[in-house]
Amino acid sequence: MNYTQIAGHLGADPEVRFTSTGKKVTVLRVAARTRKNQQDDTIWWRVTIWGEQYDKMIPYLKKGSPVIVSGELHKPEIFTDREGKPQISMEITASYLQFSPFGKPGGSSQHQEGGQQPQATSASPAFQEQSAPNPYMSNTAAFSAKGSSSVDDEVPF
Repeated sequence: MNYTQIAGHLGADPEVRFTSTGKKVTVLRVAARTRKNQQDDTIWWRVTIWGEQYDKMIPYLKKGSPVIVSGELHKPEIFTDREGKPQISMEITASYLQFSPFGKPGGSSQHQEGGQQPQATSASPAFQEQSAPNPYMSNTAAFSAKGSSSVDDEVPF
């Protein structure tokens, strides 16, 4: 299996479809920019999301939204576009999707009701609720409250 991670902006709003058996499929078109020898190049990725695991995120994704996607990379396909030029089609089956903390959202409807922006967190169940405080952060805060600048004695490893 080839696993990859890309960061880019959506080239269009997400497309939601259902298979003949009723399984949900969401397709994202993501443009990832690269720079080589002071020349920008854009690679377009087709990202397929199976099922309903990211349903809470999809309404906030619009054309221009910055995203980070991790997943299984499929074999590239070469095709000829309308102008007769060879093009490469890149495809990923997403296993992880998150809002990107980088880039400016390009969609005009990026705000939730109430004027709040969605948080830059993952919709993955493992990261949805993190109510436990970080034990290392509280130790550092306790040391700085005492006026000590060294935390070498409290390193957990």
